[in-house]
Amino acid sequence: MANQSMDSNAPEVVKTRYNKEELEEFRQIILEKLEKARADLALLTEAYSNVNENDTNDTSPTFKVLEEGYNVLSKEENSRLAVRQQKFITNLENALIRIENGTYGICRVTGKLIAKERLKSVPHATLSMEAKLKQYQTRK
Repeated sequence: MANQSMDSNAPEVVKTRYNKEELEEFRQIILEKLEKARADLALLTEAYSNVNENDTNDTSPTFKVLEEGYNVLSKEENSRLAVRQQKFITNLENALIRIENGTYGICRVTGKLIAKERLKSVPHATLSMEAKLKQYQTRK
């Protein structure tokens, strides 16, 4: 009977795709993040589109000018945050599409599998840490 122990000369099997169970785990993470992101976007949108119910008609003119200035800045900031949140939602939705078409978890630069830990933290990632670090270094 031949010895079935690990042969040190045997080529290492490199995983190139996540299996169905792993993909389902990622899908659940993404769906949870999507639900929260959509709720946050709704709050941000409401915050910059609603007229302030606490009117300043009965306050001094100086205070009214300051408050209106603050409201404008606050609405602009909420608008910027809403744009960022919408981009995040789009990235999560694209990740779901990649799960469906079988390309989820594969680095778009190196073609290698993105580490599971990275995808759990950033489920919409399309770059491995190796590629992300190279990208960062070339920006310097």
